[in-house]
Amino acid sequence: MKHRFITLIITTMTFIQGLSAQQPEFSKVKTYIHQLDNVMEIIDTTELKVKLKEVELQFREVPNELNKVRLGIIYHETALNLSFFSKNEYKGYAQKSFDQLSNLFNSSITNQELMPYITSYRASALALVGAETKKLKLLDEAFKLFEDAITKYAAVSYLPEFLRGSVAENLPWFLITKRKLAIQDFQNMINKQENNPEYADWKIMSFTYWAWAKQHQGRKYRTKALAYLEQAIALDPNYKAGRHNAEELKSKFVK
Repeated sequence: MKHRFITLIITTMTFIQGLSAQQPEFSKVKTYIHQLDNVMEIIDTTELKVKLKEVELQFREVPNELNKVRLGIIYHETALNLSFFSKNEYKGYAQKSFDQLSNLFNSSITNQELMPYITSYRASALALVGAETKKLKLLDEAFKLFEDAITKYAAVSYLPEFLRGSVAENLPWFLITKRKLAIQDFQNMINKQENNPEYADWKIMSFTYWAWAKQHQGRKYRTKALAYLEQAIALDPNYKAGRHNAEELKSKFVK
């Protein structure tokens, strides 16, 4: 009995240590947002084209770990915002993003505080590859990667749920099980933001409040949805995030 008790203690400690190893500290993860923010969620395509060239040049000049992550993310943004509107020039950027981030993901020396960014954008990049190649199997694999990222990092980073929710809400109607995850993910983010105002920045929450309202257009949710739309608008005075879409949806609700 005594030996079993000792074994149980050791097993429990190993499990806890494993969780700690998987989940870096919130404050340390947060420090990287200032170095990655300007390559994330770029909705202005002119700005994005300039930023793509800038980040590629930075990587060629200084191919360090941080610039590798920045390159993987800017490739993701290029795929998301340019490839689907281009015949040839921007095709293949989703795969480039996935490959770049996979190299970091599979490396034993990658900084653990960067893993929430790497795993989240890697999953989203694979979903974009699936959309570009019309391979549903890749979408299923992407959602498995999202689930793993959420399990490990959602407590310290908004990215796993934000990116999965963003993918899920744009899926066709017949993928209803996956589409429902958007409701869950955006609500979880709002709950975490209410508990910790430092959880996500203004840009992400502007998108999130608009996304929640879009997912809850029924009359029973109207008061709350309008309140969230007002927050989405207030957080984005310069139309860099969700304001434009929030104003359109608000106008629809009022009419």
